[in-house]
This record gives sequence, structure tokens and C-alpha cells, in this order.
Amino acid sequence: MVERAALPKERTVHSTNPTDASADDTLDLHLPEEFVALFRTPAHDCAQAGTARAREDLLDGIADWGPSDTSAGVFHLVPADLERDVPLIARWMNDPAVAAYWELTGPQSVTADHLRAQLTGDGRSVPCVGTLDGVPMSYWEIYRADLDPLARYCPVRPHDTGVHLLIGDGTHRGRGLGTELIRAVTDLVLAGRPACTRVLAEPDVRNRPSVAAFLGAGFRPTGEVELPTKRAVLMVRAREAREQSP
Repeated sequence: MVERAALPKERTVHSTNPTDASADDTLDLHLPEEFVALFRTPAHDCAQAGTARAREDLLDGIADWGPSDTSAGVFHLVPADLERDVPLIARWMNDPAVAAYWELTGPQSVTADHLRAQLTGDGRSVPCVGTLDGVPMSYWEIYRADLDPLARYCPVRPHDTGVHLLIGDGTHRGRGLGTELIRAVTDLVLAGRPACTRVLAEPDVRNRPSVAAFLGAGFRPTGEVELPTKRAVLMVRAREAREQSP
């Protein structure tokens, strides 16, 4: 299963893909200085420390979310590292089944640029590798939908969190694993981000396996959204009322 959505780009790198909200697109809006300043403390007065603080807080420390038990094994969402992960992710991006939606084929430098833009950005999008029983097998981007260009095309709420993903190994596709992992990651998002009340996804309307996987993971379609490069199904999994903070 491979899904990601593409929105207009304001950068001059490679083109993005048509599916679940593009990470490149999460990078072309710049947070105002006064917004970033809200995350600073006296102990983080310098610009570099303030930026690191903002990056950590925008998605509430994904690195600390920990593993999740699934029927397929222990799943762990690990923030990507350029040196460690680019060769593997680049290989996945050159798989035709993945390339059809992500459009990041080419040398490793293409993937490196894509990850680097997020890793050196303001922290609204975090690229991650998903491991199953310690084995890397999927790629994820967790992003702040309310700070993303997606918000130009559909209603979003403060702290709405979006998910993009691909299953890297073809042997893991078509067995319901995508549904299982989407459910696990969504649970991690809602547990790790108390202010987040909804997790969003925007699969291409033509990508029926992806839509089915999100449906199986508890997402519900709320309508179709006309994005610049595709027509998408806006899918939402809301935090249940009993989970809401008082």
C-alpha cells in the first residue's frame, strides 16, 4: 500500500506525487517568528535552540512514542536518519508500485533531498521508518495538517495530524498489514498528541486499496477534495468522546 497527496509546490526541486498530503508541500509555508517564539523558554533563547524546541513540540516528540504491539509483531515508528535510512528508502521509492504515487524515483540524492527538507525544516513534518520486529519495512510522514497547504483546500482543526505512508516490501502488501499499521500509528498519534482530536489522510479516489485500508483502520470519508494534482478522499479518524480530555 502506498499513498500520499500532492499540493502546489513553491520550491524548485523534483515534482511530488499524487497521493496522501505531500511532505514537500508541508515545507513551503514558514511559521511566523512570533508563532515559533511561543515554544521558546528562557533556557532556549538562542535561535538554534529555539528552532530545536519548536521542532520537538510541533509533533510532541515522535521519537518518544515508543513501540506498539500488533498482530503482525512489534511495530516501532522511528524518526528517519539521512545516513542510515536514505539507501533503503530510495530503493523503496524506485519500486514501480511506490513510484506511481510518490514520484521520487531516481538516485539516492532525490530521496536525500526529500528527507533533508523535512529534517531541517520547522518541524511540521517528520519522516519516519516503520520497523516490524526490528526490521525496517515502511516509510511514514507524520505532519501537522493544520499547518499544511492542505488547509487551503478543506476545513482543518487546530492540531489535526496527517499521515502519509508506503509499505516498502512488496511481500507485505495486499495482506491487510497496511490496515493494521495505520491503526497502530493512528493510536500512537492520538496517545502521543493530547491536543490532537483528529488524524487525517487524503488517498487518491482511484486508489481503492488505500481507501479500503484507511476504512479498515477506523477512518471515515468526509467528502472528496479537489487538489491541484488529484481528486482525493478526505478521510478522518476522530478521537472518541470518551478519549477526549476533560
